[in-house]
Amino acid sequence: MRNGRKEAGERERRLRWLPAALLVSAFVLDLIFLNNVSTFPLLAATPVLAAPILTLRGTIATGVAANLVGLFLVDLEREPTRADITAFSSLVLLTVVAAGLNVLLARDRQKLRTSREVAAAVQHAVLPDPPRRVGRLTVASRYEVAHEEAAIGGDLFSIHETPHGIRMLIADVRGKGLKAVRTVNGLLGSFDEACLHRPDLPGVVRQLEERMRVIIEEASGVEAESFATAVVAELAPDYAELRIAVRGHAAPLLVHDGRAVPLEPAVPSLPLGLGALGGGPGDTLDSDEVPVDLFELPAGATLVLYTDGINEARDTDGAFFDLVPVLSRRFPPNPDVVLDAVVDAVNRHTGGALQDDAALFAVTRDADTAAPAARAPAGGRLAS
Repeated sequence: MRNGRKEAGERERRLRWLPAALLVSAFVLDLIFLNNVSTFPLLAATPVLAAPILTLRGTIATGVAANLVGLFLVDLEREPTRADITAFSSLVLLTVVAAGLNVLLARDRQKLRTSREVAAAVQHAVLPDPPRRVGRLTVASRYEVAHEEAAIGGDLFSIHETPHGIRMLIADVRGKGLKAVRTVNGLLGSFDEACLHRPDLPGVVRQLEERMRVIIEEASGVEAESFATAVVAELAPDYAELRIAVRGHAAPLLVHDGRAVPLEPAVPSLPLGLGALGGGPGDTLDSDEVPVDLFELPAGATLVLYTDGINEARDTDGAFFDLVPVLSRRFPPNPDVVLDAVVDAVNRHTGGALQDDAALFAVTRDADTAAPAARAPAGGRLAS
């Protein structure tokens, strides 16, 4: 996460002062209490504390400084003894051990950094940035990585302009790693094909469901238990109607006139790949009915879609993040500004430490377009 990385960098810079602070504390305490308190344990801890925080040169310099401070204090208070020689020999040995520990930690950090870079490159190859403009829409996206691990995530989004309207997809595949990437790649390819050949939104959803089932049938082990939550949306060619099919996913938000309104489905549907388990509308591949809800995307409004890495982000008390209050204010007609507000807020909520990867996708309809056509029913349902 961009702002999360900034705050993490600031924390690291503050931590680098800890060895110096410990060294100064040992020096001050020794001067205050003279021979009544031994500060050698603090001096001995200084290079060990520096090992995971500072560079190799900084770790060695810290150990040398601890020895010099100790020698100065001994010389200030009394004549050196045989016990002092033993203590300072131990301090030198601890400095050598701290330097070795620093080298090992640096190698591990480099390996992790390389793994993350490879994961990011694969992620971008599978999920390239969407175009900035599609029809009368301005498009923005974010992919925020939970850095606790270097595994590739299963979040995806896509947008296409077709003769049937502008079609959008956001989804979250269960799991991580290369298995999730195969599923992501399969769903993106299926969505691209459906956008070209399916005349209506329910047909697009059915093709995604079929593709997900094929992926599951061809898999084994944990991958055979996969599924994907998704939102498939379609903005009519005349921009008068927004059609949305939600498959077990968080409802999109419509941000307009200082309000953020969740576009909740009238009928819940199971995630892609689990349709055969249900018995309701749109819950089977062979069913003729796929629930589609109708809304309006007014000029200047922004549609925000996101994965559960956002709405399930937790603070230190375990409270989930709520997007609605964050977006319930006036924004300029710019999806980047809206997504930046979400990223900033979730970063503050979690302290910069996401528990899961998160994808955000937003489109803003041009504010200077022609007057909209007749209003579609908010929350209306169309079964196709």
